Amino acid sequence: MGSIAAMDNLYRAWIKARRGKHQKLDVLAFESQLDKNLRKLQFQLLEVNVQVGDYHYFMIFDPKERQICAAPFSERVLHHALMNICHDSFEKHLIGDTYATRKNRGTYAALDRARSFSKKYQWFVKMDVRKYFDSINHVVLGSQLSQMFKDKDLLKVFDQILGSYSTDEGKGVPIGNLTSQYFANHYLSGADHFAKEQLGVKGYIRYMDDVLMFGNNKGQLLGAAKKFVDYLRTYLKLELKPLVHAKTSFGIPFLGYKVFPYQVRLNKRSKARFRKKVKEYHDNLTIGVWDESAYQMHILPLLAFVEYADTLKYRKKIFWDKSHRL
Repeated sequence: MGSIAAMDNLYRAWIKARRGKHQKLDVLAFESQLDKNLRKLQFQLLEVNVQVGDYHYFMIFDPKERQICAAPFSERVLHHALMNICHDSFEKHLIGDTYATRKNRGTYAALDRARSFSKKYQWFVKMDVRKYFDSINHVVLGSQLSQMFKDKDLLKVFDQILGSYSTDEGKGVPIGNLTSQYFANHYLSGADHFAKEQLGVKGYIRYMDDVLMFGNNKGQLLGAAKKFVDYLRTYLKLELKPLVHAKTSFGIPFLGYKVFPYQVRLNKRSKARFRKKVKEYHDNLTIGVWDESAYQMHILPLLAFVEYADTLKYRKKIFWDKSHRL
């Protein structure tokens, strides 16, 4: 716990937590008494009694309805302080083909891997956990964390964070917390190893709770998928949505795209989202809600998302229609 509570680590955590948010009122308020607030956080860590759970809740509908829990800025500094030190321990337990929230991986690396496997294998199975963040079992996760970390004070802090939120008794981690991203990614790490090492699935990809398995023998692949589902249900207390399986040549629905061996398309929901967002962003620029720099900050990631797919004609149509309505 000493390295987490060290002032140089807390300063690093503050810098990370404020990135892109340095003009927000809660950030400015924290920084107005920076040393005092960091010392207060240090005291909480050393006393193993952190203040957590004062969340601000709001809904987003992008692409589906989800409740986001925004932690106070001081708590976000705490999360970064913990993960500055604990990151490597979480990272070393993950297999190479787990892609969410990891440096040098991410969405596009996962999609590239899916394209590679679609050329190599004839069949795929897609699995998706039902209400994943809401379903994470605190007892199971606590047991996993205690196997990875031996610092009892650190485990108590993790337990306080877990206890600050629930969707049902002893279940759920809040979407929006940095710690939740690490917890959720780690929660399925044992399942990754089970698939690769026990079931012998060579073509395997996981992006948070979205799992793809590939194979050339349909029966063997579905058999492995069934054992994998049983593992998740038995050991991790998770339920999955209905499995999707088909030939890779028919296209793989994954992360908002449909992936083919030699082509990637946007799915219908992503197309509708792109059209809606382009209009929303253009309106924000036109009526003065955003200046040009804010517009660019929002539109560029959106363009990067659609440009990964074969969408040149679609993009031209959207922007052509937009320009001719002006």
